[in-house]
Amino acid sequence: MFVDQVKINVKAGDGGDGMVAFRREKYVPNGGPAGGDGGKGGSVVLKVDEGLHTLMDFRYHRHFKAKSGGKGMIKGMYGRGAKDLYISVPEGTTVTDAETGEVLGDLLHDGDELTVAHGGRGGRGNIHFASPRNPAPEIAENGEPGVERVLKLELKVLADVGLVGFPSVGKSTLLAAVTSARPKIAEYHFTTLVPNLGMVRLDDGRDFVLADLPGLIEGASQGVGLGIQFLRHVERTRVILHVIDMSGTDGRDPYDDFLKINQELVNYDSTLLERPQIIVASKMDLTDAQENLKKFKNMMQQDHTLEETPGIMEVSSVTRTGLKQLLLKTADILDKTPVFPTLAERTQLKQKEVAEYVYQEESNKTFEITRDSDATWVLSGEKIEKLFKMTNLDHDESVMRFARQLRGMGVDDALRQKGAQQGDLVRIGKFTFEFVE
Repeated sequence: MFVDQVKINVKAGDGGDGMVAFRREKYVPNGGPAGGDGGKGGSVVLKVDEGLHTLMDFRYHRHFKAKSGGKGMIKGMYGRGAKDLYISVPEGTTVTDAETGEVLGDLLHDGDELTVAHGGRGGRGNIHFASPRNPAPEIAENGEPGVERVLKLELKVLADVGLVGFPSVGKSTLLAAVTSARPKIAEYHFTTLVPNLGMVRLDDGRDFVLADLPGLIEGASQGVGLGIQFLRHVERTRVILHVIDMSGTDGRDPYDDFLKINQELVNYDSTLLERPQIIVASKMDLTDAQENLKKFKNMMQQDHTLEETPGIMEVSSVTRTGLKQLLLKTADILDKTPVFPTLAERTQLKQKEVAEYVYQEESNKTFEITRDSDATWVLSGEKIEKLFKMTNLDHDESVMRFARQLRGMGVDDALRQKGAQQGDLVRIGKFTFEFVE
């Protein structure tokens, strides 16, 4: 089964907790704090494996969790750091955060790696909190929580040339005629349900990858028929071979087909029309094909759908007429056509441009205050919740340090402005405490 789109859940390992410990050795008075730091949690890393060609494995294994770091130990010893968790994906995988829509990266080549969830850092042991005022602190941090994400993985075929067109116009037959690929061919629509790839090798030593993409119909950009399943795969192609049935055997008008297919490309991504396009007039061995081609060429003289008037190549995959000329022309265009950035790559670039502004805006929002139905004040926010999770509540000094941190962040003043009174309950996560003036 060919699977090209899945969602998975990844969780990086938490950092190990720091330790509260003191030196207690014979003949060593005033030993002082000796609690070590926790180890770093393992990160989750996606890595390209050229032996994979589908996302099938993720249909049955969707949850991935890296190991947490070891806890700090006595005598200032660090906890063991956890190993990163590597997940193999095929070439051409686009990774997106399913909850925010952020494009995390494109994995195109064998061995490419992308860290999608960073492991938490280890908490500091009490050896770091000693000071002249407090030479024996009972303060240690819990490990930082590892990042947890829901990811959307999309596989987009890596092909130089893509065959597009309505169902049953001869795309699969053409692929089988010019490559060693053996796609399913039958006398009904939507025979091709998944992309098929083949390698074209020319006598002059040039070669390129040709993809037969699932048949497109009107409304595909809104999900009609195979919809996005087709359009997603045309993004990486550099040249489009637009196959049109000139015989008109299904009662369709060739020029109308040309307009509708290009409109679906525009609806999905307007930059797709910037790619060089060759019109492949197929089934030229059938009756009425020559007459229909003459009418088609007359209509194309007045057409301005594409910036450059596309070349028209007459072929018959059955009689193999015109195939060699088509492949040579395609190779010539490929030689001078650069790689186009995909929709995901352009989206990622835009996200980077606004990242600094968004970071500055959100950095000012360190916490939010709301009130629950039971009159409890609720503190929320990524920064304050992480601070709480890294506080070791088993030691009073750690709790007092957390209270000072809240005061320094302005939480006390913000609660008073909201109307909090002495004795009101305040909740962070599942932890509840009293507000004290």
